Amino acid sequence: MLLSVKPDETTRKYGRMTTDEIPLPEAGICNGTALRKATRRVSQLYDAVLAPSGMRSTQRSLLIHIARAGTPSMGALAAALVLDRSALAHNLKPLERDGLVRVLVDPADKRSRLVELTPLGRAKLDQSMALWHEAQHRFEAAFGPDQAAALRATLDVIASPEFSQAFDAADNG
Repeated sequence: MLLSVKPDETTRKYGRMTTDEIPLPEAGICNGTALRKATRRVSQLYDAVLAPSGMRSTQRSLLIHIARAGTPSMGALAAALVLDRSALAHNLKPLERDGLVRVLVDPADKRSRLVELTPLGRAKLDQSMALWHEAQHRFEAAFGPDQAAALRATLDVIASPEFSQAFDAADNG
């Protein structure tokens, strides 16, 4: 079976090969896989603690970003969450349906949309606060507070636009 991939470093280096012919990396060295696995695990742990609030960690993250930003535009919120706008819109739909957020037309630019936390959304966020603190405490007790702080700092670097630019520039080198 031939791989159907766009021309990239893999196809420049290995050409069009079958999946049996491409050398496979050693288990455990893929940074993307390791990050995804860790993200899924942490989400599972936080979701279990947040369950009594009726929210998942991803929903709480959206609400907290909206609360911090005031009434952000969809574009600004998507950028802050490192999401594309269509994924953000998809994730906002259940929160909007449940009355936790409102998506409004920007009066300054009718083509733009703003996201607003409703009073019910604020109450839901407040309700989840003690549970989030519990999840945070349990994570740091298991992982270590210094390691957790270092992890957050590292992940902030990876999530930054500067890292994305450096990643893209590495293709030229």
